[in-house]
Amino acid sequence: MKEITDIIKAYHKAGKEKKRMALATVVKVEGSSYRRPGARMLITEDGQLTGAISGGCLEGDALRKALSAIVQQENKLITYDTTDEDDAKFGVQLGCNGIVHILFEPIIDQDELNPITILIALQSTRESAVLATLFSLTDKLQLGTSLLFKQHTIQSKIPTSIKDELIRDTEKVFANKTTAFNVYKISDEQIDAFLEFIHPPISLIIAGAGNDAQPLAEMAYLLGWEVTVVDGRPTHATAQRFVNASRILVSKPDNVLAQVEIDEQTALVLMTHNYNYDLELLKYLLDTNAPYIGTLGPKKKLIRMLEELNLATPENETRVHGPIGLDIGAETAEEIAISILAEIKSVFTGASASFLKEKKNPIHVYELKNN
Repeated sequence: MKEITDIIKAYHKAGKEKKRMALATVVKVEGSSYRRPGARMLITEDGQLTGAISGGCLEGDALRKALSAIVQQENKLITYDTTDEDDAKFGVQLGCNGIVHILFEPIIDQDELNPITILIALQSTRESAVLATLFSLTDKLQLGTSLLFKQHTIQSKIPTSIKDELIRDTEKVFANKTTAFNVYKISDEQIDAFLEFIHPPISLIIAGAGNDAQPLAEMAYLLGWEVTVVDGRPTHATAQRFVNASRILVSKPDNVLAQVEIDEQTALVLMTHNYNYDLELLKYLLDTNAPYIGTLGPKKKLIRMLEELNLATPENETRVHGPIGLDIGAETAEEIAISILAEIKSVFTGASASFLKEKKNPIHVYELKNN
């Protein structure tokens, strides 16, 4: 989601400067590739790039293809085959051995549902959504970013002949929370649909505004997470200390939940260094459906808090991550922040947090289904 946020910011900046632009989207990958479907990059006519569609090996040629799409004002699908000796030079720097299909869409401001306005609508509310991007591997009919589906809203520019079927399939993707590829027919031509399920960014609520919370908040911001800092001390919970936090709250524990929203993408970290504050707040957090709760400090501290709350059950000991973080030998506040963020990320993705060299399956846990 951070990539989309950066693209939208770059779009507004380039728009003020009257620059023409195109959006490049990885819509399909066969084999190995540095980026997976859903990777995006905004390209301006003077060569400014925001986002990434590869590790750097495709960007130079992508600029030329984007300029062609901008000049001709039409969508273009470009295929890079790094299994082919003629194209291998694009992927050799990364050892890629796959086929990457990238769709280039010129941004036409007069189009009320151009790709960027759809991305802006995606970010307008904090909720899960599905983006549908339509393309053809065999024909010039490249419909591009065509639909945004949310729980209560649909924005689309889909051909009537496939609209009902596509929306039904989009609803399935939304319900299953799993990205999919589908195939449709328009006038006997095959149209592929990349139906991308997108979560809102992780919302990180940090209870504690001490010095060790500062690198955690800053690193989470760099990841594109929404950061809320809460503390009972007005001298610590300030905008000057947490420049990039979305919200800063000075609050007692019993009033925190009334001021924050906890959803399926929320992580809460207790690191106030005030035992009684953490204890009281933990009591309220255990009554929520928060998917991640972590406490700074030794295991015996967590056990003691749960015992004092009469909540020392195996379920609660498993649910709360204490000590928080992955075992990477962290010592400094910055290293501990990396450890915490890595654990939170692994919990939300369901990843093992083990060495990648020991992984037998593909590195990317991003699963695609063909409905």
